Amino acid sequence: MDNAQLVAHSRLQTLQRQLDVLANNIANAGTTGFKSRGMQFSEFLQPNAKSDSFKGAARSISFVIDRGATLDFTDGPIEHTGNATDIALRGPALLAVKTAAGERYTRNGSLATNAKGEIVTSDGHVVLGAGGAIIADPADGPLEITSDGTVGNHSGPIGKLKIVDVTDPTQLVNEGSNLYSAKSQLPASKTPLVSVGSIEKSNVQPVLAMSRLIEVTRAYSALATSMQRLDDTQKGALERLATVPA
Repeated sequence: MDNAQLVAHSRLQTLQRQLDVLANNIANAGTTGFKSRGMQFSEFLQPNAKSDSFKGAARSISFVIDRGATLDFTDGPIEHTGNATDIALRGPALLAVKTAAGERYTRNGSLATNAKGEIVTSDGHVVLGAGGAIIADPADGPLEITSDGTVGNHSGPIGKLKIVDVTDPTQLVNEGSNLYSAKSQLPASKTPLVSVGSIEKSNVQPVLAMSRLIEVTRAYSALATSMQRLDDTQKGALERLATVPA
């Protein structure tokens, strides 16, 4: 494979990755609290682009390197539901939940109580407080959540939601199902901002995401076509060179 094909192949791989990320964003445009992702690319220069028999000065060849997905942690729009247990976090913060894999974090603030009296997200994950799961007795009346994350009922406060601050989004690992894990311990939020009776919608902008998806798809198709034409040209040249004159 020559240099042109190698460069084109590196670009094709990054476009494929970009298509995957855009498609995932669009698929989650209606997911509560979902944060959109983007791609980070850089240039890699190959300094030894010549054969041993070529005596001229070598040129550097520029390849595209996929540096991974980035997380857009800007707030999504708020949708007012009127449900007393629905919350929308504001700012770089996450809600701690208990999963089979351990403690994880989410922006899904669509909350309710299960048969055990535990507060759970709409995905079924148990919401954590400072000392573990917050359990409410249904006999004590409906739950109320204040703007600082305190949970109470007719008997008074029964716990406080465990909300953590995200100082560096690169420390988060996407676990799927609208969950994150952290590479290092996340600090507890001292001044959480909680909008009660509302949920945070996805921060994906569908129209812009679809436009970008079309743009990347066209670039991918054009590059794939160019690579095929270059391959056909090289194949035809080799066939002509190999033809034995009559």
